[in-house]
Amino acid sequence: MKNTILIVILVLATGLYMSYQGAAMEHRKLTPEEEYVIVQKGTERPFTGKYVNHKEVGTYTCRRCSAELYHSQDKFASDCGWPAFDDEIKGAITRKTDPDGRRTEIICTACGAHLGHVFNGEGLTQKNTRHCVNSVSLDFIAARPVQNETAVFAGGCFWGVEHLMEKTTGVLSVRSGYTGGHIENPDYKSVCTGKTGHLEAVEVVFDPNLTSFSELSRLFFEIHDFSQTDGQGPDHGEQYKSAIFVASPEQRKIAEEIIQQLRSMRYDVATEVRAAAQFWPAEEYHQNYYEKTGKSPYCHIRRKIFAASQNPSDKKQ
Repeated sequence: MKNTILIVILVLATGLYMSYQGAAMEHRKLTPEEEYVIVQKGTERPFTGKYVNHKEVGTYTCRRCSAELYHSQDKFASDCGWPAFDDEIKGAITRKTDPDGRRTEIICTACGAHLGHVFNGEGLTQKNTRHCVNSVSLDFIAARPVQNETAVFAGGCFWGVEHLMEKTTGVLSVRSGYTGGHIENPDYKSVCTGKTGHLEAVEVVFDPNLTSFSELSRLFFEIHDFSQTDGQGPDHGEQYKSAIFVASPEQRKIAEEIIQQLRSMRYDVATEVRAAAQFWPAEEYHQNYYEKTGKSPYCHIRRKIFAASQNPSDKKQ
């Protein structure tokens, strides 16, 4: 009887050991850089990781064991130099206080891989949390393709509008350009004469699963002076008018409803709602101007207008 029990214990122990070995074998072989970060708890240099400005829709997984860690909708631009998330997939992340007691490390619950650190109380998002994660610790699984949508806004100099729109969750790309005029292939010099009919505008491509035309329109009104006619800040002229170029009856309805809401709040609104026209991309030196130059917008800054209670539930456009 004792021999039988001993055999059973040995079999169970062997099975557990083999399961452990099998799990370990599923871990990817790491490069020296990955080993330094994931195992030795190092840190990659800021602004060098491939996921810092990554905006695709999908799921971020552990580089070592492929466990799912973060959803793309919880990623945000923190300008800290590393990918930032304000929430995790439930149960995916374990927190550990660093030996010096000053910071909180985050590791993959499934395999113990070092991911980075978590910070609270910075006020960067409504959840007030920032998971600062090394790109090296992550992989990415793209979601099934969705039909992206486009919105076109003109709010004065396109540099500032582009800069602030690009930081919005769900925005995939922003191009500065010209639209609404009567000549083909306009350039900056001709548009600046104010005689082409074109306005400086931005073309925003967005994922309707993550944001909406309504949300982007409200942001548009919060980042420029929509009461100013034929100009914006120090820039004056036809080309600096405030306008929304709508591509569908639904977009027109939303834009007009928001304008009416602003007027009911006793705001003067000079913004025009126009039918979408051909969008002509501006010269390359205008694209991502503030990122290229390191300067800051001189006439665009966000000021909160719409309280949460004033934002109706959006249907994804």
